[in-house]
Amino acid sequence: MTTVKNTEVLYQEYNEVAPIGLIAMRGTEELAARINGYLTRWADRNGRPQREFMIEAECPRFSSGDAKGLIKNTVRGKDLFILVDVGNYNCKYRLFDKENYMSPDDHYADLKRIIQAASGKPHRINVIMPLLYGGRQHRRSYRESLDCAVMLQELHAMGVANVITVDAHDPRVCNAVPLMGFDNVIPSYQVLKTMFKAFPDLVINKNNFMVISPDEGALNRNMFYASVLGVEMGMFYKRRDYSQIVNGRNPIVAHEYLGSDVEGKTVFVADDIISSGESMLDIAREVHKRKAKRFFAYATYSIFTNGLEQFDKAYEEGLLDAVFGTNLTYRTPELLKRPWFKEVDVSKYLAYFIASLNHDTSVSAVIDPIEKINALLQEHRGL
Repeated sequence: MTTVKNTEVLYQEYNEVAPIGLIAMRGTEELAARINGYLTRWADRNGRPQREFMIEAECPRFSSGDAKGLIKNTVRGKDLFILVDVGNYNCKYRLFDKENYMSPDDHYADLKRIIQAASGKPHRINVIMPLLYGGRQHRRSYRESLDCAVMLQELHAMGVANVITVDAHDPRVCNAVPLMGFDNVIPSYQVLKTMFKAFPDLVINKNNFMVISPDEGALNRNMFYASVLGVEMGMFYKRRDYSQIVNGRNPIVAHEYLGSDVEGKTVFVADDIISSGESMLDIAREVHKRKAKRFFAYATYSIFTNGLEQFDKAYEEGLLDAVFGTNLTYRTPELLKRPWFKEVDVSKYLAYFIASLNHDTSVSAVIDPIEKINALLQEHRGL
């Protein structure tokens, strides 16, 4: 296998299982265009020039709200990859002469319509769903739905061969479909690369840098960062009031810290989602009280359901220095303009994954970024 600078695998010694076809569901056009750019560039370098891999598709709606899926190019014999962002709330449609915003339910329904429109003609159907539909409801207590598990079972029944997601809230949901391909990828290398580029003065050692898990549910992802960076790790425990439910969850009473001293250190906290952001800001206040030098927050999906004002205030007060978030779901133009927000581009990572699956090669090198992170650390340290 031949590689070039930045370990771009060109797969010159492997044959593709079928020609790639890439469908961008509504709201994913920007991310899909970047992925398509990498795929066409690699195909050209391999002596297989192709203008693009995109296949035009849409889901028009009637004024009553009914919709249908349309695929406007051939998908026969294609290794079809369908990219969908169920969290994009900026997509709109007309419903009884009123403007309506697409919900996760609408995006998922449109995905099923496109799969139906393919009519079994592709060689294989793969769904790239970075933010899993229903993924935040990850366990069942008494009489509750498990939408994510049912969604995966539906896709399997419709002939989907692989589902690729990014930083699933609970990847154990794949147990619902043990015979279907399910890959949960974590963009750790991309996060660190963005952080080192934005803050080249960072000193990564036990005396100056520390990783803290925001709760017990995020332990694994933060343990990974602490291990590969060779630094200490702490954790906050969320003490909740289980006697009441507010906005679908038990409210947090207090954050209890477990770990070593953070004084004078840069603190890095990683989670899968920043929703309202209240929990992350509480942690920022707590480490600030403990005299931390800087505070960095990372969330794969930075959705800020309660707006940006409280983060603006925290930034002005010096409680946080940066929030890192990926381009895997919708980001408002206002968010992208904030000086404290640093975007992590994951398009190349997804393109690698598509190329690996399409050439029937091992994806372990794509999933496991330890070697690349070690090289990045050496470069950052000037070694």
